[in-house]
Amino acid sequence: QVQLVESGGGLVQAGGSLKLSCVVSGRAGSDYAMGWFRQAPGKEREFVAAIRRMTYYRDSVKGRFTISRDNARNTVYLQMSSLKPEDAAVYICAASQSDSRLAVPATYDVWGQGTQVTVSS
Repeated sequence: QVQLVESGGGLVQAGGSLKLSCVVSGRAGSDYAMGWFRQAPGKEREFVAAIRRMTYYRDSVKGRFTISRDNARNTVYLQMSSLKPEDAAVYICAASQSDSRLAVPATYDVWGQGTQVTVSS
């Protein structure tokens, strides 16, 4: 059974950077498309970035966030720079066997528990 474990969240000042990691266990991460979502209190889960053969981003993070993967380490990363208070949320890693609709939560088969990102202004 595939499991996802995120790490790297924390408290950062606006304008700062964080790098999130998501370790895939139970199966090769390269078998999946991987995505990062986020959920702030009282808000719906929203797509942040995904990677398969290409990378995909929500508009508000383009140029600031970078998704990457290291298949040898079965790990997916989300490098976040120029963080804003509105980026604060629980960031959740997800895996999908689909190659399409990667911005849609229902596409994903497996979810991690999430890691908290707090951005102070």
